[in-house]
Amino acid sequence: MDISYTREQCILLLREKQQQLAQQGLSRLPQRADFSEEQVVACKAFLGPWPRALEAAGCKPPRTDDRLQRNREKRIRAKRRRRETEKENKNERG
Repeated sequence: MDISYTREQCILLLREKQQQLAQQGLSRLPQRADFSEEQVVACKAFLGPWPRALEAAGCKPPRTDDRLQRNREKRIRAKRRRRETEKENKNERG
C-alpha cells in the first residue's frame, strides 16, 4: 500500500504512538520498530534522524546547547592529547 505522508502526519504518528505507549503503562519513547518501514522512512525524511524526529514531535526534550558545547570541548581535548602524543613519539625517535 503506497501512502504519502506529510510532515504534520509524521509528527501526529509519533505523538499518537507516544500516547498509546503511555496508556499501556510503558514509559519508553516510540521506537522505529513500532512503525512500518514506510512510516519510518517518511518520518526521517521530514524530521531528520530518529532522535531529532522525536524532538520535533515533542516526544523527547530537545538537546541543550550545553551538551553540544561539552561535545565540542571533548573533541578539542582529544585533539590536543593526540598532538601531545605525536610530539612525544617524535621526540623519542629522533
